[in-house]
Amino acid sequence: MSSDEGGGVGAGLGAGSAGRGLWVEEPARRRRMPDSVRTSAVRAVLIVAVTLTQATITFFLTLTGSWLSLPMGLGAIAGTIVATWGVLDVWITRQTWNQRYGVLSEPSSTARSRRKEARRAARAAREASAGRIPREDGPLAASGRSSAR
Repeated sequence: MSSDEGGGVGAGLGAGSAGRGLWVEEPARRRRMPDSVRTSAVRAVLIVAVTLTQATITFFLTLTGSWLSLPMGLGAIAGTIVATWGVLDVWITRQTWNQRYGVLSEPSSTARSRRKEARRAARAAREASAGRIPREDGPLAASGRSSAR
């Protein structure tokens, strides 16, 4: 094995390692979660972890026949309800964030081409109306102004 293949003690000290730095940035696979969603996710993970720990302790207290198993069992049931709420909170917060901030209002190529087509049609209509012979009995005839161009 040569020193460039990274096997020995001085593997990183060879001439081949001059082009590669110690820290190599890799692009993220997914975008970072928004702060509000991340906060609720951390809260939910902590609540679920405490609830699972409490349920495990309740199980062992029940096996030993301790008097603490009943209050811990009730606490584990309450913890399960709170943990369910925590997970639903993450989902609701994520949906709310997506509805408020998730849509980028940039015109797409389809919208741009439709606007361009509408402008062409309006221009063609104006050019077509410019070639008309003005009517003498039109709405502006009484005021002395006519639409002749």
